[in-house]
Amino acid sequence: MPQPTPAHGMILALGLVAGLAGGPARADFDGCLAGIRAQAAAAGVSGRAFEAATAGITYDDKVIELSQAQPEFKTPIWDYMAALVDDERVEDGRAAMRQHADALARAEARYGVDRYTIAAVWGVESNFGKNLGKMPLVQSLATLACSNNRRRDFFRGELIATLKIIDRGDIAPERLTGSWAGAFGQTQFMPTTYQRLAVDGDGDGRRDVVDSVSDAVASTANFLHVAKWQNGQVWGYEVRLPSGFNVAAAGRRNKKPVSHWAALGVTRADGRPLSGEGPAGIIAPAGGDGPAFLVTKNFDAIYSYNAAESYGLAIAVLSDRLRGRPGVQAAWPTDDPPLSRAERRDLQVRLTSMGYDVGEPDGKVGQKTRDAIKDIERKLGMPATGRPGGKVLEALRR
Repeated sequence: MPQPTPAHGMILALGLVAGLAGGPARADFDGCLAGIRAQAAAAGVSGRAFEAATAGITYDDKVIELSQAQPEFKTPIWDYMAALVDDERVEDGRAAMRQHADALARAEARYGVDRYTIAAVWGVESNFGKNLGKMPLVQSLATLACSNNRRRDFFRGELIATLKIIDRGDIAPERLTGSWAGAFGQTQFMPTTYQRLAVDGDGDGRRDVVDSVSDAVASTANFLHVAKWQNGQVWGYEVRLPSGFNVAAAGRRNKKPVSHWAALGVTRADGRPLSGEGPAGIIAPAGGDGPAFLVTKNFDAIYSYNAAESYGLAIAVLSDRLRGRPGVQAAWPTDDPPLSRAERRDLQVRLTSMGYDVGEPDGKVGQKTRDAIKDIERKLGMPATGRPGGKVLEALRR
């Protein structure tokens, strides 16, 4: 699962990185581009658009480095949720929803997806448009399409889709920046997904998911609509599992009538009886000792955006928080509390003041921050985990 920051990249298979193990093809980059130009022309991309989009691009070693990076640290679900669904993001989300109330209302009415869920996707993917990604899309995708990796045909298709966006005039080449893998815009569409599902939300004749919030939220609503979102139905809710409940036999795909789970002794988190009609599944992302959730087919629609239950849960819980509902109620199975982004920034500031180079104190925990935490933990006689938890922050505050 990606690190708990925005811009994860919609419809990007989690096995993508594993397919990028080949060496660079720098020497034949120009020849590769010439071959792609022929393919793009056959797909209807004009020579003018190809020249404009590829002028000055080079083989980008940084893209290859990022594509081959294997994270050493597996983020616990409680850290993931704490970083994506904190008070700061809820406040920012409510402000963004007030500012763009008309655009969200139009998207909700047109596609039958509630505005809180749309806004939650927007918040998780780009922090409401604040983190769009900085890597030039054409250069990144051309590098991946011309590298010796088994996914080069996939990236070639994404590159040609990007060239079509430019050729049509929807988005200027210089505005097409995003993740190393090609996700871009306010809600991080991959280019081929954009081609299928992006819509013109503001009526100007363009599908600009980068600079038009109206287009971005309408396109997201259309995605969820196509994924069979049912307006008026909840995504699910937190539940309490009975003693001895077999978590391994549950799961998102194992959907049963709500009455089935009720008969097993499952209740709402506050102890009230279950409500709603099936089918629904039970997920327990931290195992039987942590919070559990009853999830409907609407959760599946959210899940399809990035194919990870932790990601889907973050969007679902954020949508509830934006509505004014509580977040996760049960305690996560850890004695070291997770940190919000504000607390992570505090941790980074304190590490910087002690002489560690952790980069910009932005709340995003990368390798430099983890290495600094490990060193501090060793000095404090704590297990060297590199995890940004409450114990190490409290120790530094003392």
